[in-house]
Amino acid sequence: MIVLHHCHGTRSMRVLWLLHELGVEFSLRVRPFDRTLRDPEYLSINPSGRVPALEIDGETVWESGAILEILCERFPERGLGRPPGDIDRPDFLTWLHFAETISQSSTALTQQHIVLREDAMRSPTVMRLEAARLGKLFAAIEGRLSTPVENRDYLLTSGFSAADIAVGQAVWMARHFAPLDPFPEVARWYREITEREAFRRSLPPADAEPLYASDFYPAWPDADTVPR
Repeated sequence: MIVLHHCHGTRSMRVLWLLHELGVEFSLRVRPFDRTLRDPEYLSINPSGRVPALEIDGETVWESGAILEILCERFPERGLGRPPGDIDRPDFLTWLHFAETISQSSTALTQQHIVLREDAMRSPTVMRLEAARLGKLFAAIEGRLSTPVENRDYLLTSGFSAADIAVGQAVWMARHFAPLDPFPEVARWYREITEREAFRRSLPPADAEPLYASDFYPAWPDADTVPR
């Protein structure tokens, strides 16, 4: 039995998306995105007090990138990983874990815009720097998708993979803080992969309290209004 410990709208969403793509049976344990993740009961599952955590084959594993690799290796017939020796293996691992680079900036901005509730607690400098960094990361994806090779519809030449899932979910978070408009190939790729049924099934349900109450959070716009 596979059990995913999940918070809506967080990085565990990429694992949920992959599980739906794999079409395997699993149980979903939805947890609130709050201090209960630090309770002893959950820390016995994931000692970092974060999601995701995955129970599989009698073991419990955490860290979303590692979980994606494990699931792809556990179900190789689904073709969403690239095994050792595959020509796309280096690119698969590079882009799979590039998702975490994007998520670091998104997490910092989530903290600044959402978790910190008073303007005086926020840092306009951090907000501007991290939003600009996301733009540079989007540019890296744009460069990859613009490479003049046949069938560059996805991050890997060989087609859709868990790398698209990992980076796609990271972009889903990041687009709340940096626009996709300047990156037409990223926008095209993102639109296509988020039309997949498995992605739609991984989204927070309509009746769930959203982590992101707004579609877009601009960087602090006016130096004259910097909090004191």
